[in-house]
Amino acid sequence: MRFEEIVRGVTTLAVRLAPVDVRGVEYDSRRTGTGSLFVAMRGEATDGNRYVAVALKLGAVAVLTDSPTVFEDLTSRSDIGVALVEYGRRALAEVSANFFGHPEQVLKLCAVTGTNGKTTTAFLIEGLLRSVSRKSVLLGTIETHVVENVRPSPHTTPESRDVLEIFAEGVRAGATEAVMEMSSHALVQERVWGLPLDVAVFTNLTQDHLDYHGTMGEYARAKALMFRGVGTLPPRIAVINADDPSAGMMVEAASGCEVWTYRVGAREFDENAYEFVADDVKLGAGWTEFALVTPMGERVVRSQLTGRVNVYNLVAAMATGMARGLSLDECVRGAAELLPVPGRFETVGNDLGITVVVDYAHTDDALRNLIGLARELVGEGRVITMFGCGGDRDRTKRPKMGRAAGDGSDLVIVTSDNPRSEDPAAIAADVLVGLQDTKAIVEVELNRHVAIRRAITVAKAGDIVLLAGKGHEREQVSRQGSILVSVPFDDVMEARAALDARSSKG
Repeated sequence: MRFEEIVRGVTTLAVRLAPVDVRGVEYDSRRTGTGSLFVAMRGEATDGNRYVAVALKLGAVAVLTDSPTVFEDLTSRSDIGVALVEYGRRALAEVSANFFGHPEQVLKLCAVTGTNGKTTTAFLIEGLLRSVSRKSVLLGTIETHVVENVRPSPHTTPESRDVLEIFAEGVRAGATEAVMEMSSHALVQERVWGLPLDVAVFTNLTQDHLDYHGTMGEYARAKALMFRGVGTLPPRIAVINADDPSAGMMVEAASGCEVWTYRVGAREFDENAYEFVADDVKLGAGWTEFALVTPMGERVVRSQLTGRVNVYNLVAAMATGMARGLSLDECVRGAAELLPVPGRFETVGNDLGITVVVDYAHTDDALRNLIGLARELVGEGRVITMFGCGGDRDRTKRPKMGRAAGDGSDLVIVTSDNPRSEDPAAIAADVLVGLQDTKAIVEVELNRHVAIRRAITVAKAGDIVLLAGKGHEREQVSRQGSILVSVPFDDVMEARAALDARSSKG
């Protein structure tokens, strides 16, 4: 693609054309190769303009920059195409869309935002679409799906260039749908700039990421951006959890959308609302049943998922499926076949009579919900909760997570999560503040491997062991000397090893 073609329609302050062919778009100088257009932009951690010389040395033939100084320096080179923009991330999205042939205009995109439930709801939406033979792209925290191809996801919401590349791959594979999680960071940072949404889903809002957003108000406003459109028109339909305290704010933000709400509870309807209600909820280990009352009719829904929180996720996904043209009966049939999402109330089988669950719960609200579900299922047994809090993240939620664990558990084992650059003992000390004055027995074991073994060793038949905080993650990040390192760590594998070791001892 010629340089003048790739910058066509892009919002620029100045352009100096050059007769060069662009073979790729990159924002990371390390990925730059011969024929690349390098997008040099200011980011949160570094300024890409510092690496323009490196990109040119590696073969870049064009540069898009948000630095007037860099632009002026490059205009003296007739062999380099260069453009100056005001907003680097917006321009990255625009040139990437041009380069990849605007796949975002081909795919019908459903996006999910919220503190908890994003991953599960996105998986469920994609599963419902797949159940009626629609080909989809899924971008989520755990995995990326391109029709039948499944790969690990490096980020919850990648940069726009990477999203558009995946979308283009999906279009080539015959996809007509896309489902993605939209994190608050990605919305504020405009990593999803220019992606037109057909359906936007809000799950809930609880304390998280205040290290970045500062206040709950700012966090909520970040989520609400999705309903206004990020460089696009608002979504066609907004699906909003009416039971969440932030629902009103989201509905207001969705004034340009058709608003559908969902909730769990009685069948009392707001005549002015388009509602989906789960009523008569019945819960068990490995199954859920409820009556789904919708504007399209009422049906009994049976699912292999566990817990009230998954009732919310299922209703959100089914409403989204109907927004995408599935019938109520198709959604009910599809819901019955949906499997649990990895790392979300994932049970680890054993013959010891112990229920062992791995779950991603990493906020006080998610942990409280997880423990509440465990308490419903455990009967006369004990709830043993092992968890930690991530380092270099919002410290104020640590005592709240401690309180949530202590209020509902019989035994709490405080351990390490991803301490990153922080001292795990200091993180645990913050957690222990919230455990004061609770009735739970409390232990501290900062070695997560040992903590998992301890939780499973002390469990008796009929108990439930919750290994919370990391879920699907397959590594642990901590400081070694002056650098951060990632080492392989899988809660499910650790639990299996601990169970095998206990079984072998009789």
